[in-house]
Amino acid sequence: MTKQLREYSNLIGGELRPAADGGTLDSVDPATGEVWARVPRGRAADAEAAVAAARAAFPAWSALPAAARAAYLRKVAKVFADAARELAELETRDNGRIISETAGRDLPGMTYLWNNAAAECARAAEGRGVDFGPGVQGLTRREPYGVTLGIIPWNSPISTLSAKAAWALAAGNTVIIKPAEQATVSSLRVGELLREVLPPGVLNIVSGLGEEVGDPLVRSRGVDKISLTGSVDTAKIITRASADALKPLALELGGKSPNIVFADADLDRAAPGVTTQAIFTANAGQICYGGSRVLIQRPVYDEMIERMRAVAAGIRLGDPLSPDTTMGPIVSREQYERVTSYLEIGVKEGAELVFGGRSGAELVEERLAGGYWVEPTLFATTDNGLRVCQEEIFGPVAVAIPFDTEEEAVAIANDSSYGLAAGVWTRDLGTAHRMFRALETGTVWVNTFRKVLFPLEGTKDSGYGNDSLLAYTREKAGLFEF
Repeated sequence: MTKQLREYSNLIGGELRPAADGGTLDSVDPATGEVWARVPRGRAADAEAAVAAARAAFPAWSALPAAARAAYLRKVAKVFADAARELAELETRDNGRIISETAGRDLPGMTYLWNNAAAECARAAEGRGVDFGPGVQGLTRREPYGVTLGIIPWNSPISTLSAKAAWALAAGNTVIIKPAEQATVSSLRVGELLREVLPPGVLNIVSGLGEEVGDPLVRSRGVDKISLTGSVDTAKIITRASADALKPLALELGGKSPNIVFADADLDRAAPGVTTQAIFTANAGQICYGGSRVLIQRPVYDEMIERMRAVAAGIRLGDPLSPDTTMGPIVSREQYERVTSYLEIGVKEGAELVFGGRSGAELVEERLAGGYWVEPTLFATTDNGLRVCQEEIFGPVAVAIPFDTEEEAVAIANDSSYGLAAGVWTRDLGTAHRMFRALETGTVWVNTFRKVLFPLEGTKDSGYGNDSLLAYTREKAGLFEF
């Protein structure tokens, strides 16, 4: 008997709509390789409809008093609280991220984020007053951009949808969200839920391929600002496509984050900090700020390698909906082939395979044999110039590199085209502060990793800009003479 597939719709102007031409895309469960849902394959007509709806809704939404917008956002927060388990399970089914991450980490955080955005609404309306002398008064006010476009990735759709929508709405903008085609279902379900609490057109969600619906959204002169969380290649495409309209961009891109262990570190904390906390089990290494370069000071190098091996041995691959699973699959066949190619590249480059290196059905039970499975893998080398050290793999593959001095650690860490995040493990406060200043990254975690309490903002090829309240406003200045 053919399984009945759930079909989802775009949210445009407060209505749930199929693609204008009826096209659909299959959603594949990465744990099994089976199609389990269908989503709209939007195109230019759907993009135009979403832009028109968002523009029509903007005047009334931006004119609302801050307290009124805050009331709407608190209703959204309650929706996330009430539907947390359902949304977590949908996201886990859609992208393979384990349920302990989606239900235990992401969804509770979204309730907080939307409530926090509600509390900050008034700050978006603040201005400054400057007395320039007798009869000359300067004033500023903050204004929303208008229609903002959020392009979100497949590795954490609900989190990034919320980060882009909550702050933009709090500032008085209306929003269009373009989810990644590899994992769209949870975002469309959010649309179904939020159409009941937000005015029509204030939030629109349009699914489809980047070149078919994303490109016309990016090029549209009805879109006033774009925020992307994604790859460097996608950012370059968007930058070129948006150039004619000179849209402001916020780009949170890839990373090759160094995770630096000094000899004086608490190794009991550092061992899980550079493995399960930073790279392997966090969405199977499919996180932009994953600590995929582990720099270890030589006096503790051998011990840390053995500790990492022991931690990795306890990682359990399996059904991502099971609470016993600690690492799920790679999101898609395409990404699986990319990750496994680096297993071969590392060996060919001469890196030592410390542990892991296997992929495929042998890693899991038979019913999951069609999924996209890669074993936690660690290479070791003294050459930071290898491709496995320089290129973003976006999977459960890390490389260990020894160093002798603090200066050498800084040089290796900064020898990268990326600059999103870094980790430092040390008991010495002076070392911690020197590394914080010296590392060329947007975020530095000390004796922890992957705790995102500030907006992420990269350097170099990791992008620029962030998702925060004032980032979704611009300041207008006025000079008054009397």
